[in-house]
Amino acid sequence: MQSMSIAQRHLRPSIKMTCRRFYSHNNLSGPFSEFSIAFAESYVGSQPSKTTGTNGPWRPIPGKPTNLVKGKPVRNDCVVNSHNEWDTLKEVIVGDVTDANIPEYHISGAAVWPQSWQDEFKKNGGSPFAEWLREGAKKELDHFCTVLRDEGVIVRRPNVQKGDFDTSISTPDFTCPSQMYAAMPRDVQLIVGNDMIEAPMAWRSRSFEWRPYRALQKEYFLRGGDWTVAPKAQMGPESYNQEWESFNRSNPNEFRSVITEFEIMFDAPDFVRFGRDIFVQQSQVTNRMGIEWMRRHLGDDYAVHELRFGDAQAMHIDSTFVPLGPGKVLINPTRQCYTGERSHWFTYNGQQKEFKLPEWFKGWEIFIPPNPTCSIEGGPKDFLNNKELKIFFDKGKTFPCYTSSPWTATTNMLLLGEDRVICEASQVETINFMKEIGLKPIPVPFNHFLPFGGSFHCATTDIRREGTLESYF
Repeated sequence: MQSMSIAQRHLRPSIKMTCRRFYSHNNLSGPFSEFSIAFAESYVGSQPSKTTGTNGPWRPIPGKPTNLVKGKPVRNDCVVNSHNEWDTLKEVIVGDVTDANIPEYHISGAAVWPQSWQDEFKKNGGSPFAEWLREGAKKELDHFCTVLRDEGVIVRRPNVQKGDFDTSISTPDFTCPSQMYAAMPRDVQLIVGNDMIEAPMAWRSRSFEWRPYRALQKEYFLRGGDWTVAPKAQMGPESYNQEWESFNRSNPNEFRSVITEFEIMFDAPDFVRFGRDIFVQQSQVTNRMGIEWMRRHLGDDYAVHELRFGDAQAMHIDSTFVPLGPGKVLINPTRQCYTGERSHWFTYNGQQKEFKLPEWFKGWEIFIPPNPTCSIEGGPKDFLNNKELKIFFDKGKTFPCYTSSPWTATTNMLLLGEDRVICEASQVETINFMKEIGLKPIPVPFNHFLPFGGSFHCATTDIRREGTLESYF
């Protein structure tokens, strides 16, 4: 019998417990329910080659043309066409903070929010973000759109309607006081070649976040793009690990996912594209069923590899493992990778650290960015109309990271091509670093947007890049 990883050992009883709860809750019993429990156990224990990231890069199938996906030629002239994170950007969706709300307090969010802000989420979850903060973020987004257009990029925006986010939600499985926002298009949709893949999401406050994008998705579909919607998540109690809080109190630095394997769950930016090879992390919003669904959906035309990082609050790989072009990747020095045999040693804050990747990253350049000049704390503890906090922002002080790591300001960048990158204007050290490694940084102010939980990569989803589908390993 093959041995299981630590993550698999945690997951196996979690799946079994979740299945038993589901069948018990619905008064179901008999051979089918017992079979499902047994299948869930055996599935998790029997997939090490597909979940450790060491199964090797994509390789062409002998005798099969390499320009096909699912038996059809890749349409490089299609309106939806993007294969990686660095080809020249031609068309993009940029987010909108209209009616943006603080996410409801829920165990799924508590797994990733900074500990110092947890009480504020309990107090203000479901309420609107401060109007002055939304106004500041809106101005920054509009300026960002102008910069993109000046660089030759077509910019599209979601269509936020009254009621999309400021209305309470009730489904057969859960209730929620409001929905969150349309600020982060990257979270909702993954573009793989000509295919728009809509994510099911993992937070109840984001379950209807797809609505402002429907008009664009229909337009792109009618213009020739493919459109796939992953199974919608029920988000009932069986979907969440109710023991997570007690586990986290005893093991605050150890990863254990707050979402179970009851159903398919993933956010799109837990996947990062390197052409035919796609890298993913299991996180607090992406489970192994979600990873397996993506692997099966993409089929033999792509290889999906899981990487494991030292990040107990893992949520979205695009601030952890960032490709800059063929043979170049930028890493977050606070989140060491433990996948593979090839070690990259570096010094961070005076300490030697090891970053392990699969052997086929041999020859790749690994870049370590400077520390961000913002903090989790960053001022008075109040999400809403706190005058002190507004003064704090107006003076250009460091800004609070309510829902994400400060590294979002440094690593969550948007490449416009292999030579140009959008950087946050206040991150001077990062801007200088980009120049040093041969990129042309384009500084754009984004400090009012950052507290919403993302930066330029999160705030966009690239619809079309000028490039072809290739293998880079």
